[in-house]
Amino acid sequence: MLETLAAALPDPVAWAIPAFMVLILLEVVWSRRALPQSYEMRDTAASLVMGAGNLAVGVAYGGIVYAATAWAYAHRLFDLPRAWWVFPAVLLAEDFIYYWFHRLSHEHRVWWAAHVNHHSSQHLNLATALRQSWTGNLAFVWVLWLPLAWLGFPPGIIAFQKGISLVYQFWIHTEAIRRLPRWAEFVLNTPSHHRVHHATNPRYLDRNYAGILIIWDRMFGTFVGEVDAEPCRYGITANLGTFNPLRIAFHEWAAMARDVWRARDWRERLGYVFGPPGWRPDGTGHTSDEIRRRWGEAPPAQES
Repeated sequence: MLETLAAALPDPVAWAIPAFMVLILLEVVWSRRALPQSYEMRDTAASLVMGAGNLAVGVAYGGIVYAATAWAYAHRLFDLPRAWWVFPAVLLAEDFIYYWFHRLSHEHRVWWAAHVNHHSSQHLNLATALRQSWTGNLAFVWVLWLPLAWLGFPPGIIAFQKGISLVYQFWIHTEAIRRLPRWAEFVLNTPSHHRVHHATNPRYLDRNYAGILIIWDRMFGTFVGEVDAEPCRYGITANLGTFNPLRIAFHEWAAMARDVWRARDWRERLGYVFGPPGWRPDGTGHTSDEIRRRWGEAPPAQES
């Protein structure tokens, strides 16, 4: 039975954590000669605390997510066989959902509030990959994965594939790898593509939402290639200037609450919650589209 196989699958993240720590240490050693500015110890410590907090919240909230997924699976539309193609199928389906989750997390402020902490570092390194959200589950982003259970994928297989995706995305948070072979750059999310995603340059802002496969960005018009002549500047458009994990985790929620409190009507309140980050009712905000428009960007050159 497929359920029996799913129940026997390991937790990829738990297995990968020791490797994460070793690779971070190796990158720190490498960076001292090759790229000294890529690590700042207080920033790295903040990222590690954020990662630990994410694990703790996941343990506390995981039962709710699993119960909802199990309920959806109990009402599934199909009974999938125990066949080899189930794993490629769940990879494609889960990665497609991840693309839209990630894109929505940049395009709507309520979900950006849960995701912004991952972009708050002004450095891109393997430790940054661990700077994960404390509030994503509270923002109900997990409901986007419920259709996988309705389609017949057991909760254990869904959780396994989500773990595979998270482990894959660890290694692309680096400046140590410049480019992979051309075929890999065309199909996979690579360090080059993910540097673009973390950049605040108007050319790069809010692009390359992929998890594992960059094909979704190419299909839906959100792909931009890294241009060597324009180095990536990391962080968010208004950097925090703090290494305090509590402020990193909650600053955007607090700012959104202040804006909603000061709003004059329900249109403004809904705009501050569900509009794009930076939205203002008088049109003076600094949304990604406005930043690009003011920069005068022509359609970006597609590099691979």
